[in-house]
Amino acid sequence: TKVASKSEPNTHFKITLRRSAIALGERKKETLVALGLHRRMQTVYHVHSPEAAGKILKVKELVEVENVPAKAVRSQSEQRKERKASRGYQVQGTKLG
Repeated sequence: TKVASKSEPNTHFKITLRRSAIALGERKKETLVALGLHRRMQTVYHVHSPEAAGKILKVKELVEVENVPAKAVRSQSEQRKERKASRGYQVQGTKLG
């Protein structure tokens, strides 16, 4: 986990689904969907709010939660780009253009 600087307050929850809810009841599954979690190891960000905190408490056995500042929030496409491996080569030029 990354430690945030003291100057910037933690304003978001970073929620990662660690365990599956397959064998659990529909209410827990619906809570995960309401949080935006569909797959294991998926990460979403939510602003600190009583609603988000309540949903997290309902599924606390299944998720890992961190408090992060606003600058640490990543969109789904940004997370995908961070995970993607480098191409292993670099294109210098093309004959087409």
